[in-house]
Amino acid sequence: MAKDYYNVLGVDKKATKDDIKKAFRKLAHKYHPDKGGGDEAKFKEITEAYSILADDKRRREYDTYGQAFPGGGPAGGAQGNPFGGFDFSNFQGFGGQGVEFDMGDIFEGFGDIFGGRGRGGGRQRRGRDVSIDIEISFKEAIFGVKRSVLIAKVSQCETCHGSGGKPGTEMDTCKTCNGSGKVHETRNSILGQFTSVRECPTCEGTGKIPKEKCPTCSGRGVRRREEEIHIAIPAGIDNGEMIRMPQQGEAVKGGVAGDLYVKVHVKPHPVFRKEGANLTMELPVKLSDALLGTSVVIDTLEDKKLEVKVPPLTKTEETLRVRGKGVPYENARGDLLIHVTATLPKKLSGKAKKAIEELKSEGL
Repeated sequence: MAKDYYNVLGVDKKATKDDIKKAFRKLAHKYHPDKGGGDEAKFKEITEAYSILADDKRRREYDTYGQAFPGGGPAGGAQGNPFGGFDFSNFQGFGGQGVEFDMGDIFEGFGDIFGGRGRGGGRQRRGRDVSIDIEISFKEAIFGVKRSVLIAKVSQCETCHGSGGKPGTEMDTCKTCNGSGKVHETRNSILGQFTSVRECPTCEGTGKIPKEKCPTCSGRGVRRREEEIHIAIPAGIDNGEMIRMPQQGEAVKGGVAGDLYVKVHVKPHPVFRKEGANLTMELPVKLSDALLGTSVVIDTLEDKKLEVKVPPLTKTEETLRVRGKGVPYENARGDLLIHVTATLPKKLSGKAKKAIEELKSEGL
């Protein structure tokens, strides 16, 4: 009895090609054997159903006769085929008569199963990402800074601007791929004969070849050179944070450049620390100042003098808040938190001891 391929994919007999493709992608994602909880038998079944219904000719044969020729249905499979009667020579263009499609197109977005995006299916090429480290001072991290760095990377050729051709030369259609930018390769495997689609090595996926190559990059459109990169480090950045600079990575002919990732390392400050939008510092004061109160002048990050009034302390540790002297953010600033600590003397003179005895007698 012929299989009900429509039922296998869960679609109506009047389903469009797009409906069939969506149904297959959903089920393939669910049952793929390389994925946890997958079902190899179910995956083979939905793959077989898709190979029939995705091709107009084979679908008509199936609708009319209950099977497609050759290899459609249980009777058409090659003996010994590990997929139980499903002829893979007619799947993904595995043979001249079958339906041909790019697996990268069908399994687009299945990176968790197949290990990332392919380069088939007309996807735009993308250069490699680049990562660098940069060290800045604490003050630069708080208020932001602009830095320029010189890095060696694959960049777009400054002469041909990525075309690979000598300026003013004409571009011919690539004879290897006939301008499609893709070539088909057929190979044998235990599943049968496979035809894969990959980027044309001659034109590197562009479909065009310059009549005269660029003398600077020898037709590659890119070349390794030193390039000055300007980095705007935002105010309030934390140590270890990463700045992403889109399309500042390595260039690639006929595509977009990768990204540049800048990891920021902040040097510690001897006085200040950052806690969110606030700055904090420790301020030890003498016991007498803690009891009577005092005024202290501190140097701020802006290299200015700030007079801070310390009121008589009611406990050995207190925190004073100075508004608007912290980390800048949007149109405001955090606060400066001063942790005041009363310090005890290591030694006492006879006069000091006598004074303390008098305080003790008063219940202090």
